[in-house]
Amino acid sequence: MRGLLISGTASGVGKTTVALAIMAGLRRRGLAVQPLKCGPDFLDTGHHTRICGRKARNLDTWMLSEEANRSVLRDTARGTDVLVVEGMMGLFDGKSGNTEAGSTAEISKLLKLPVVLVVDAAKTARSIAAVVLGFEMFDPELQLAGVILNRVATERHYEMLRAAIETTCRTKILGWLPRDQTIAIPERHLGLQGAAESAIGDDAAIDTLAALAEKFFDLDRLLELECGLDLNEDQDFGGRRSQSEEGVRIGVPSDHAFSFYYEDNLDLLREQGAEIVWFSPLHDRCLPTGLDGLYLGGGYPELHAEKLSSNRGMLKDIRAFAASGRPVYAECGGMIYLSRSLSTQDGETYAMAGVLPLSMQMTDKLVQFGYVTVEFTEDCLLGVKGTTVRGHSFHYSCLVSRGEVATTYRVQYSMSGKEELEGFRQGSVLASYVHLHLRANPTIARDLVAAIRRARTLQTAAR
Repeated sequence: MRGLLISGTASGVGKTTVALAIMAGLRRRGLAVQPLKCGPDFLDTGHHTRICGRKARNLDTWMLSEEANRSVLRDTARGTDVLVVEGMMGLFDGKSGNTEAGSTAEISKLLKLPVVLVVDAAKTARSIAAVVLGFEMFDPELQLAGVILNRVATERHYEMLRAAIETTCRTKILGWLPRDQTIAIPERHLGLQGAAESAIGDDAAIDTLAALAEKFFDLDRLLELECGLDLNEDQDFGGRRSQSEEGVRIGVPSDHAFSFYYEDNLDLLREQGAEIVWFSPLHDRCLPTGLDGLYLGGGYPELHAEKLSSNRGMLKDIRAFAASGRPVYAECGGMIYLSRSLSTQDGETYAMAGVLPLSMQMTDKLVQFGYVTVEFTEDCLLGVKGTTVRGHSFHYSCLVSRGEVATTYRVQYSMSGKEELEGFRQGSVLASYVHLHLRANPTIARDLVAAIRRARTLQTAAR
C-alpha cells in the first residue's frame, strides 16, 4: 500500500498546508486518498475530509493501543490508493522530553510509514542543512524518506537551500513551497479555523492546492513511498453487537458550534446498533423525532453563544429530553451547552439549556491541556465502576459555579500529574470536559448503547 507521513521540525512549520496540497494533488490525479492525523486533533481532520472526500481518522499511540492504531490503519486502507498521514507538533515531540511516547516518530515506526519532513526555510540558508542532518541522525530506526521546504522566498533561495542539503545530507528534497498567503488557514484559540468555516475546501482553493503540488512537489516520487505494515489482516477490534439486539437512534449535533467528533467513535457506536441522527442546535427549532439518546460533542459554542441562547425551542427540547430519563452524554462544548450559563470574554452572559447546575466562563488561556486517564468512580452511562479509558483535555473555559451534582470520574492529567473528580452526572445525563476516544476502550461504546437501549425498554414498559 502506498503511504507516507507528513511531519515537521516543530509546530507551525506548515505541515497542514503541505499535507493538504499533497492530498489535493493526488486527488487531481484520480487517486482515492485516505487522510489520517496523528494525535487528538479535531480541526485538521475536518480539512482533510473536505479535501479528500473521505472521512479522516486519528492515530494516537498514547490514547490507543498498538493494535488499535493498526486496526484504524487497516480499516481505512480498504478501497484506498494511497494513505496520507499528517503528524502532530515536531516529529519527535510527545508526552515527555526523554522518550518518544506519543510522538509522530513513534507512530511512524509502529505503522512502518515513511516520513516526509517539512522544514520552515524562511530566514535561513546553509544552516538548513544542519537541521536536516540533525533529524537524520537523531533516530537511526526512523525511515526519513525526504524533505519538503516551506516558505521559500525565491527560486534563487531554493537553489541555495538545495545545494546546502544535497552536499551534506542523504535525505532527498521532494519539493518546496513559496510563501503564499492565499492558502493560509486562519487560526483561533483552539487552533485552525474549522473546515466548515474556511474556504480551504472550496473548489477554487482545492484547485490552487493541487496546482501548487503539481508545480512544486515531486508527486511521482511521493507515490513511490510505501507503508510497510501488512494491511490485509482481517481484524474485529472491539467486537460487534448481537444481531438480535434492536438498534437505537442517537442524536448528534453538527454545525459551526459543534463539530469535534472522532469518526471512530461514531463507527463504534454504529457497530453496536446506533443510528447517528444529525441535527443543528444553531438552525433547527427542535430535536429530531424518535431519538433514544443524545451525544453532544465539543466545538465552539462560545462563538455562537447568542444564537444558541436565543434558540429557545431547541433549548426547551433538550431540557425535556433530559428530564424524560433518556440518556445524554456530553463532552466539553456539549457540557457548556447543557450548563446554566456561559459568560464570554466581552462581558456578556448567555443562558444555556440549564440541564446541569453549572456556570461557565471563557478565559484567555488554556485551562487544562493534555492527555488524561479517566477512571469511573461509580457505574455510569459509559460503564461500570473501575473502568478506565484515555482521552484528552483542551479548553479555554472554566467552571465558575457549581450546584449540587454528582461526579463519576477520577481524572488524572498526564502533563501536570494533577487529579480531580469530574464527570458530572445528574439523572440520565453525563457530561465532562474530557474528550474520550472510544477505541481506547471499546467496551464504552457497547455500554453506552446498551444503556440507551435499556432506558428505551423501561420507558416503553412504563407507557
